[in-house]
Amino acid sequence: MAFRIALSGLDAASTDLEVTGHNIANSSTIGFKESRAEFADIYANSISDVSSSVPGRGVRVTRVAQQFAQGSTEFTSNNLDLSVNGEGFFVMQNADGDLAYTRAGAFTVDREGNVVDHTGSRLQVFPRIGTTGNLFNTGDTADLNLPVVSGTPQATTNIDATLNLSAAETIPAVLLDPTAPAFTFPPDPQSYNHSTATTIYDSLGTAHTATMFYSKVADNQWNAFTFMDGVNVTVGGNAFADVQFTTSGALDVGVGDVDATGHVTLDLFTPSGGAADITGMTFDYNASTQFGSGFAVNELTQDGFTSGRLSGVDVDGTGVIFARFTNGQSDALGKIALARFNNNQGLRQVGDTSWVESFASGDVQLGEAGTSSYGLIQSGALENSNVDLAQQLVNLITAQRNFQANAQVITTADAITQAVINIR
Repeated sequence: MAFRIALSGLDAASTDLEVTGHNIANSSTIGFKESRAEFADIYANSISDVSSSVPGRGVRVTRVAQQFAQGSTEFTSNNLDLSVNGEGFFVMQNADGDLAYTRAGAFTVDREGNVVDHTGSRLQVFPRIGTTGNLFNTGDTADLNLPVVSGTPQATTNIDATLNLSAAETIPAVLLDPTAPAFTFPPDPQSYNHSTATTIYDSLGTAHTATMFYSKVADNQWNAFTFMDGVNVTVGGNAFADVQFTTSGALDVGVGDVDATGHVTLDLFTPSGGAADITGMTFDYNASTQFGSGFAVNELTQDGFTSGRLSGVDVDGTGVIFARFTNGQSDALGKIALARFNNNQGLRQVGDTSWVESFASGDVQLGEAGTSSYGLIQSGALENSNVDLAQQLVNLITAQRNFQANAQVITTADAITQAVINIR
């Protein structure tokens, strides 16, 4: 019987050595969770046994339990390197449609633009609802795909012009007249007080230069000329827009060519290259002023853009993925789905630092980072293995001593058996 007890001890110590060795081998594996060998004693009792005198029957391995403590965070220069600070797993889907869960967030992009791990499994996100805004369908998941371009261009429809036209300016000696036979672009600098320019876009995404000239014609009254690619764009059939200000320096809305909403609407401009006519484009002068200080352009923005190529990806703490494009636009592509389980230790290991759902783990629960008990997502960072190497080396020594001690039991039992055999 002593042989069997010692053999069970050797088997248990060997399992402990294997678990410890596995932990040590994966001490640098991203997202790895260390394991712990757990044991229980064995008693084989019968009805006639006296409990106080029944010896044990050895030891057995009850389970190899994973320890899901948080690993340290290592920061990187790749925005697609992701880590979860707190509870939750990334959801991955392989080519067969099977789901797996991982804490290893070293992601890359495959040839089709999908964000994948080293096995080719695709990262799952909650898709955005509609084409604008930041609302996501948390009842469904989809592959995270990075688009190459930002989509169709958008023609400019409004220019937000926040200017200060100096009240101290005098009326130019020669008023700007684009209809004069001798007019050239740019015009004589003596014919206007101030000018500024911005880039606008047509329906094909082609850039055009819009240049604005401002000429003072009377106190609190200015003529605003708009040229696109050197061509004068009229306002109500006139070469300029009549823009007036109150005695306090504020825009006088509903007067001249400024409507009640503080906008000036331009007439038709036909761009070259086959794009649609630009008509009804407005200037928003609501925040413009006429103070005694010098001319200033505080803001000059427009709402059009050309097509652009992907220039980068950002992920915020709640898991929203933003794609940045070379045309200055950004687009929310989705929100990273996180998974949790009632019993993490019930998950079944499948290798590649991944787990799958089992009956013991309970059903998967999907959620958003930063809500309920789900952790936050850190972009440009990876979660290191949670193996404490120093502790594992101590465990290694302990397992070795246990193995040696059980081997000594076999040696001693053998000596006793030999002594019994030698009795004459």
